[in-house]
Amino acid sequence: MIILSALAIIFYLFSLGRGFFLYAGLLLQVAYMLMRGIQLERLPLVGPHDTLFFLSTSMVAFAIPFAISMENKKRFLDPVVIVASCFALFSFFAKPQDMPLPPVLRTYWFELHVTLSFFSYALFGIAAVLGFLFLRNKEQELEILQYKAILIGYLMFSLSMIFGGIWAYLAWGTYWLWTPKELWTTILWLVYSLYLHARLRKEWMGIPSAVLGIIGFAVTLFTYLGVSLLMKSSHTF
Repeated sequence: MIILSALAIIFYLFSLGRGFFLYAGLLLQVAYMLMRGIQLERLPLVGPHDTLFFLSTSMVAFAIPFAISMENKKRFLDPVVIVASCFALFSFFAKPQDMPLPPVLRTYWFELHVTLSFFSYALFGIAAVLGFLFLRNKEQELEILQYKAILIGYLMFSLSMIFGGIWAYLAWGTYWLWTPKELWTTILWLVYSLYLHARLRKEWMGIPSAVLGIIGFAVTLFTYLGVSLLMKSSHTF
């Protein structure tokens, strides 16, 4: 299965020149995750190895429909592929967690919570790429697409927080545990809440909102990786 993931990265790098390899790499990533899920008899979404790979796959999958309306698709897809390839490559350095799920994680509320969380992370990453492109090219279409990516990601992230609260209540008898992960998740939600509210004001549209969208992804990465690696938390991703 590692061969599949390695081939996916190679195909992504080739896709910087030809679009066919982008779809081939995505299919290889999906195949790897399906095979791993069958082997584990659960969703492969526990630990940094699986979640980094899932985040990489999600970024490419969501980027394709965003690129459809663009005249210059390569300009957008190339940086997305580079970021996604980095996430997939980093997953190699994390040991896969192949043990059975503990009872506290054996619930579809957990699966919904994690899946939607990483879907939203992927959309926030796409929004950051669109923000960088807007700052460089000053094309209004890019800033509008960034807004759409953040709006969809925000809705998914809000749902993931609701499902996470339900999971926490079933697992520990409380909706909130005051762990660093939960606190930073709330900060992340507030950052994108600020973005969505600020963009309604004319003076915040354009460059200010694009920059805020990029900052939001930096907070996303810290919430996902920084908190898990630097702080003790009940979360393993």
